[in-house]
Amino acid sequence: MRTSSTVLAATVLAATALIPSTATAAHAAGHAPGHPAHRAPARAAGPPTLGACATGQLCLWAKADFKGTRHTHELSTLDINSCTALPAGTSAQSLANRTARPVTTYQSAECAETGEFQTYPGDGTWLPQSPYQVRAFKVWER
Repeated sequence: MRTSSTVLAATVLAATALIPSTATAAHAAGHAPGHPAHRAPARAAGPPTLGACATGQLCLWAKADFKGTRHTHELSTLDINSCTALPAGTSAQSLANRTARPVTTYQSAECAETGEFQTYPGDGTWLPQSPYQVRAFKVWER
């Protein structure tokens, strides 16, 4: 029993000798505290925070994860069942549908079904990353 404990202890010591500690490596490289070699590693990003979008609105963001310029649309200003293009030269990568109606987003600025398109239910759908650049949408009757 004592022999296996001794062998195990020797193995652990040998392994730790091969792996220099962060402080020793930074000191040996001449890095002072506060130098990037001494900083803690960056934390992994968590899930995206939902973007601000009020009840009754369709919100589209220029970038993924509800970032960038936001375009907000309300039912009172939209023609139901009609194609609404985003402003020329713009597109959206994330959206929130809080209109209580289904919304179809289109890759085409003319709502053409030859490109990508997808319909999202209107019961509070949050999409942090669209599979394509959204350039237009239609809000449908229930």
